[in-house]
Order: sequence, then structure tokens, then C-alpha cells
Amino acid sequence: MIDVMMFLLVFFVLISQNVIPALGVKTKLPEASQSDDLRSATKRAVVTIAADGLLQLEGKQVTLAELPARLKLMQQDAQGRLVIVINGDEASTLQQLIGVMDTLKGHGFEALSIATKKKLG
Repeated sequence: MIDVMMFLLVFFVLISQNVIPALGVKTKLPEASQSDDLRSATKRAVVTIAADGLLQLEGKQVTLAELPARLKLMQQDAQGRLVIVINGDEASTLQQLIGVMDTLKGHGFEALSIATKKKLG
């Protein structure tokens, strides 16, 4: 019984220190001094652009072609305005970001935000 408890303790410590990776692509956000807190948005969808160009929607891999259709389904479920947060790795290219934004705007999505982390100093 003590062994099981010790195992659980070690497991939770490793999770809390991000030693065991979470779902999704690990990204390092770019910094900006004027970052806003987007957690208060009513319904949001997170699109992740990895450094290698891999796209994910809410932690699940998608292609650029299927991204608008999946977001339309999420928008219908939200019964209102869906805020799309683009979570791009700082090493991803500007062309990858523009490609995602252009595709989304072309399909009628207007509420787009780019995730950044607050610049210190």
C-alpha cells in the first residue's frame, strides 16, 4: 500500500513540474509587452502552430484545409461568437501564421487573437 502511495506521489510531482509532457505540441510563445488575458473569452478555440508547421486544434492534429470546417462545428456548438486564439511557436514562420489567418478570414472568422506571453521588464 505504501508503494502505491509513493508511486502516486512521484507521478503527481512529475506532472506538476512538466517532466511528463501534456497533450499537444509544446510551443514557446513569443513575447509582447501589451499582452491581454484571453482566458475570459466566453468560447474560444486554440489553434496551435508548431515550429515545424504542424497544426493542431484543441490538441488534435488538423490540416489547414480541414481547419475551417472543424471551427464551424465548434462555432455552432458555442451558439454565438467563437474567439480563435492562434498559439504559434516563436520559431514558426510568419508565412505559416499568415496562411492560417488568411484561411480563417476567408471562411468568415473575424475574431482572431495571437497568443503571446507577457514580456518581463
